[in-house]
Amino acid sequence: MNGRWRSGDRMFLPSKADKAMRPFESENLILRQLADSERLALDSILKPFNLPRGFEIARSGMPLGHCYFLESGIASVVATSPEGRKTEVGVLGREGMTPPILTTDAERFPFDVTMQIDGHGHRVEAAALGGFLADRPAIRRLLSRSLHTFFAQMANTALSNAVHKIDVRLARWILMWHDRLDGDEIGITHDYMARMLGVRRSSVTEALHILEGEHLIYSTRGLVIIRNRAALEAFAADAYDVAGITRRDRPEIGRRPLASAGGIISPV
Repeated sequence: MNGRWRSGDRMFLPSKADKAMRPFESENLILRQLADSERLALDSILKPFNLPRGFEIARSGMPLGHCYFLESGIASVVATSPEGRKTEVGVLGREGMTPPILTTDAERFPFDVTMQIDGHGHRVEAAALGGFLADRPAIRRLLSRSLHTFFAQMANTALSNAVHKIDVRLARWILMWHDRLDGDEIGITHDYMARMLGVRRSSVTEALHILEGEHLIYSTRGLVIIRNRAALEAFAADAYDVAGITRRDRPEIGRRPLASAGGIISPV
């Protein structure tokens, strides 16, 4: 960290007293909300951890060894059918704990959780976290709210998959990822987007052409660039604009100002 942290889109420089009180500065929403004494206690069991793309945070049905508080990057939560078909049911970033569980009593997580955008964060052994939470109801409440928000995101994903066209679903998906990144570029392939949305690659390509035709994004091999964030939100409409889970209602998830209506980022 560089000795700075943000609240919403504003940046603050901590005082010497703040630095002395806090064991570490964090971009993770859960860690940022802890009282100083709680953060000092939790710091004793947290370990800084790099999270490269492809790193498996959890595997469906396998014992849960660690939990993670992401500072950056994106983890994808994926459901797999008995026949091996996969679809993304949620995304996780710096807004909570990964996997999103309330306690470590549930020793197995029902989905695969894999890093899709490189990042870093803090890792904690699940057993150690369980003991830490035993007599700390305030932190358990924070985790409970985070879990509720994730379930709301999953429910909205299921609804969107059922009622929206692929171009709207793709716009929503891009916005959800953009919320959790610091820039306007998303390094992702058409194949991956198709797998995560549960559609054919050709359907994703057609949907990307529609979004490009509206001047909302720029898409090239392995890269999507947001050109007009505000217009992309308008295009996604109620697929994205859900109270409590998007950046409009939770500005702390993202750290960038919204793109202006005419703001265009030229591809390099």
